[in-house]
Amino acid sequence: PAPAATPNAAAAPASPGEGDLAKPIDIEARPAVVVAGAAKWDDGYKSIMAAVAKARAAVLKANLKEGGRPLAAFVDTDDDGFKYEAMIPLEAVPTSPVDLGADAKIGATPAGKAIKFQHRGAYDDVDSTYEAITAYLDEKGYEAQNVFVEEYVNDPKGSDDSSLALDIYVFIK
Repeated sequence: PAPAATPNAAAAPASPGEGDLAKPIDIEARPAVVVAGAAKWDDGYKSIMAAVAKARAAVLKANLKEGGRPLAAFVDTDDDGFKYEAMIPLEAVPTSPVDLGADAKIGATPAGKAIKFQHRGAYDDVDSTYEAITAYLDEKGYEAQNVFVEEYVNDPKGSDDSSLALDIYVFIK
């Protein structure tokens, strides 16, 4: 299950202190159907959503039960683009072999200590949230691992849909 809400990085990250929720939390791995992909930055949202659709189709094909909202784990980034794993968490690990198709496999969601941030608004504007997250981590002395996870809390109509609700998990060392 997703941890309790923490700072809204799009507005301004909250400062840790009395009653602050921006403390590292432990996230446990969950079984998931995983589709790996890569994209240029300009095509990122479209590519991730296509991979999420493939993962969801594999879940349906194998008659598995979803156990959470879609995720994208960014596993490698550079100036040109990024590699990611789109995931549909499952209620349980399949007990027998399943046919997921050529692009999907059974895996697990990332686990470890993380801080949860929120982005509310168009995906086209997510860069400003990541900039706020970076500033927050620097200010508080947290060192991020090279894995960031986006959890798509709702199903927006496109990268410019201002109703997007996105939680970002930054795994820390």
